[in-house]
Amino acid sequence: MAATQLHSLFSTTTRTRTRTRTRDTSTKKQSLVITNKLGAQVIGRKLRVAVIGGGPAGSSAAETLSSGGVETFLIERNSTGAKPCGGAIPLCMLDEFSIPLDLIDRKVTKMKIISPSNLTVDFGKTLKEHEYIAMLRREVLDSFLRSRAEASGVSVVNALFTHLEVPMIASGAPYVVHYNVNGSKESIEVDVVIGADGANSRVAKSIDAGDYNCAIAFQERIKLPDEKMKYYENLAEMYVGNDISPDFYGWVFPKCDHVAVGTGTVSSKQDIKLYQRGVRERVEDKVRGGRVIKVEAHPIPEHPRPRRVRGRVALVGDSAGYVTKCSGEGIYFAAKSGRMCGEAIVKASGNGTRMIDEDDLKREYLKKWDAKYINTFRFLDLLQKVFYGNNSSREALVELCGNDYVQRMTFESYLYKRIAVGNPIEDVKMLVNTVGSLIRAKILGREMEKLALEGCVIKSRLGVITAKQ
Repeated sequence: MAATQLHSLFSTTTRTRTRTRTRDTSTKKQSLVITNKLGAQVIGRKLRVAVIGGGPAGSSAAETLSSGGVETFLIERNSTGAKPCGGAIPLCMLDEFSIPLDLIDRKVTKMKIISPSNLTVDFGKTLKEHEYIAMLRREVLDSFLRSRAEASGVSVVNALFTHLEVPMIASGAPYVVHYNVNGSKESIEVDVVIGADGANSRVAKSIDAGDYNCAIAFQERIKLPDEKMKYYENLAEMYVGNDISPDFYGWVFPKCDHVAVGTGTVSSKQDIKLYQRGVRERVEDKVRGGRVIKVEAHPIPEHPRPRRVRGRVALVGDSAGYVTKCSGEGIYFAAKSGRMCGEAIVKASGNGTRMIDEDDLKREYLKKWDAKYINTFRFLDLLQKVFYGNNSSREALVELCGNDYVQRMTFESYLYKRIAVGNPIEDVKMLVNTVGSLIRAKILGREMEKLALEGCVIKSRLGVITAKQ
């Protein structure tokens, strides 16, 4: 195909569409030439990428792209909103993503894990003096990351993304991103699209990325009296039990002037408010006198999507399914996947000077991501199946969390996102303790069931006696 024909395919001039206006981008970064892999001229501008979604994944991708010489558009629907989220991030993220310390609401150095029988374990005994879990509000973190991306040269568009026109995969035609600005329909032609628009990703649907299970997270933000808030100054709590969730955990995480109290489930989403009442009942004494200032709910992916790259479209963050089971962690993996995807595009395009394709995205982004993190997701998936299936297993989990070696290995992996170097002898001991805890927990579980059954019988007999009287 001649260069002039390729140029017409990627033309950015206004096209006539019914009630649709195309964004004029002809004055932006026209100095360099994109070439295809055969060296033929494609168009007299830099590679153009649209990032859909302005959370940690989208903002990190956009900033990386723009800093690498790629013309970047970040489309975000709500610049002031935030998804319901515990807001915990690992220590390494602060340095890796240059997060200012003044964004941190609380530095959690103590964590309590409470079992179904109210066995409480202090989880944090092995933290070193400089170590902590940073607690932030998502609206604060997301706003900062978007602003930094914009300062790097990203064009931020406050608009509702509606749909994506996908060209034939084998063609070099542009993707057309459609969005709505205050009731006005607009669109822009781009070379590459990054979907960072959450668990219900419209970008993922546009490329038939496949379905996956989603959990529902529900939380209330509760403003506590000063004396109650003092208790949660540097403390977070996790609750497990069938009353809290059949397959997840409940939490109380401290923020600047309030606590976030919530839970989640994938198997019984219709009962989420019932489980939230279970959390509230467990923490009733600690939050009594508090005032609910916000109620939030949001879907959370349970595993990576079947397809995360298709054509010149890549998925990152929740859109790709990068939330770990067992812990429910997603913020770090969202930002990391966004940055890795951005780096992949910058590298494959020669800093925005040549076209890329699906093979580039799979090689430079997907293959590297899976090599680095996919086993972490599989391992935590296994842990959830072992320990979150019933109350007996949850008792075993809490018992194990009291072990100093378990705590050190857990925090080493979580805080620094690296495989903790263990001690072979301690690893064997941990395995033996795990088996022992599971055995004891099943015995305890049977005894608790007997007690519950006996309690029902006693209540029934008392009811009969009372009726006779």
